[in-house]
Amino acid sequence: MTLRERGFYRGINLGGWLSQCDYSQDRLDRFITEPDFEKIASWGLDHVRIPVDYNILENADGTTYKEDGFDRIDRALKTAKKYGLNAVLDLHKTAGFSFDTGEAESGFFENEKYQERFYRLWEKLAERFGEYAGNVAFELLNEVTDPRCIDTWNRVSCQCIERIRAYAPDTLVLVGSYENNSPEAVKDLAKPWDDKVIYNFHCYSPLKFTHQGADWTEAIDPAARYSFEEMHIREEDFEALFASALESAERNKTTVYCGEYGVIDRVSPEDTLKWFRTIHSVFEKYGISRAAWSYKEMDFGISDSRLDGVRQELLKYL
Repeated sequence: MTLRERGFYRGINLGGWLSQCDYSQDRLDRFITEPDFEKIASWGLDHVRIPVDYNILENADGTTYKEDGFDRIDRALKTAKKYGLNAVLDLHKTAGFSFDTGEAESGFFENEKYQERFYRLWEKLAERFGEYAGNVAFELLNEVTDPRCIDTWNRVSCQCIERIRAYAPDTLVLVGSYENNSPEAVKDLAKPWDDKVIYNFHCYSPLKFTHQGADWTEAIDPAARYSFEEMHIREEDFEALFASALESAERNKTTVYCGEYGVIDRVSPEDTLKWFRTIHSVFEKYGISRAAWSYKEMDFGISDSRLDGVRQELLKYL
């Protein structure tokens, strides 16, 4: 059964809700509510990706858990299901690792204690949500960064899946590679543990277009601006970028999923639409499932008022 047939074909991220936030009660209670799920379903999408940071679920001791965090996820999954939406549960940050260099997290790939915490957390998640196997996929970890960690990550991810399978034998599991889930790094992932493991990548190419004006990465000159035409963005560019990932998936009898893609709010609505239209044509050509970043705010919000004039057209290209 394909991801499309399973209901994981066209989705959107609920970024900034249970991850990358101030973790205040107000944020957790109010940033995303039931009407948001209803709106997403009305857009014709079939799933949401829910980034969650480990501290929503774990206490600081790393051995006990926050039941209210698991309850929040449970309510989110049930609300999604109410509106006919499936969900990808994405561990966006774990003890000892964050894709964001501004976070005070380090040591995961060198420290077996952090790795054991990671396994135990996923065992708890699998035990709690394995019953939702038809409606939920697990994404092990968001955006491994350092290519030097790939051997360790292949070992850790496979061991984690083995431990998940004791509680959730039928749940889809997504695994991404280094350089922030680069599609070009998929080729270095281990062979899937079983036939329910999917290769995951993200795409913000070209970065200086999709992230122009960003002040959180040294890869971008925050003062530089580029139009869609100036960047000469073509379908062929995305095809070339995805080629090795698609080949690796075919060789290893799995498929690929693009868990994040989008355009920063410094780009004009018209150029944003052009970028989405271009990448969408390649997604459709190769049957690539995906989830746009992001539903609301987070510098990329699809529901934000700046896109009111183009949203109905834009929704065709998610």
